[in-house]
Amino acid sequence: MRNALWIYVLICCSLNALAQNAVRKSFEFLQVPTAARLAALGGVNVSLTDRDINFVQFNPALVGDTLSGVASVNYQFYVAGIGNSSIVYAHDFARAGVITFGVQHLSYGWISSFDATGTEIGEFKAGETAITISKAHQIGNFRLGASVKFASSNLAGYRANALLFDVGGVFVHPNKRLTVGLSVRNAGFRLSDYSSTSDTRLPVDVQVGTTFKPEHMPVRFSVTAYRLTSPVAYYDSLSGLPKPSTFDQVFRHLNFAGEILVHRNVDLMVGYNYGVHQELKLTDSGGGAGLTFGFSVRVRALEFTCSRSGYVAGQAGYAFSLSQDINKLLRRR
Repeated sequence: MRNALWIYVLICCSLNALAQNAVRKSFEFLQVPTAARLAALGGVNVSLTDRDINFVQFNPALVGDTLSGVASVNYQFYVAGIGNSSIVYAHDFARAGVITFGVQHLSYGWISSFDATGTEIGEFKAGETAITISKAHQIGNFRLGASVKFASSNLAGYRANALLFDVGGVFVHPNKRLTVGLSVRNAGFRLSDYSSTSDTRLPVDVQVGTTFKPEHMPVRFSVTAYRLTSPVAYYDSLSGLPKPSTFDQVFRHLNFAGEILVHRNVDLMVGYNYGVHQELKLTDSGGGAGLTFGFSVRVRALEFTCSRSGYVAGQAGYAFSLSQDINKLLRRR
């Protein structure tokens, strides 16, 4: 069951970890970044405003009027045939203003099935899908946003559905290139569960972060704290491994990212997620786990972004995004 093993590795983050995530929840695919820029910046960001329409996934307040008419198509290649795809579009309605629509689908591919004796009895497909509608509103230097999401999970014929909500805000400094964001994600309730005995837990998360650009430097930095309401490390006293220190437990909540603004149309990006590094590294080496990087190139109204995310030794995920300003394209034609 190689595919099933990698699903467990990538979604639950637990391959030979020294101290693993202490909480297991369903619909964890909603935590997986849907676009290349998000992946390149470490996978979590709630404060980089009006730069990429795909950031609505982590904070609905990050998509303003400047992204009206922008559409983005994204795909991530994981290992063992796992793929993550999404489409996002923002439209300006005459009365309602800018509303953002998104669809995400995570496909686990074909997975071998076995009976109680270990005999292979065939294969099955598994996948999870989310449909999102988001709206943001500007109030002075603050912007508030909200999203409603319908999430559906299908694992070997066992299905679960949920209605989820995101609420976010961002402060944009009037003079400096500084933003501060806060987001409460995936709060809601189950519509149906996998079985009568299941007790699905939703991946509720509180995230806060800041993005700032020094005045005379062609760089931009982001720091994001996430999983603020959840324990992030499980320690087994019988494992013989050292207990996580206070430093370790604090930094497991943090994601660091940087961008080199080579040109107004060219960005280089790098990210480091300490929690992912600790959870996915092997006992004898880090293997590049938690380290991400990528680049973005814009030609006229079309932008191409590519990223690489390190997992464990020799394994990585690659993401690609194409974004187009539909309004500019139509005007030009």
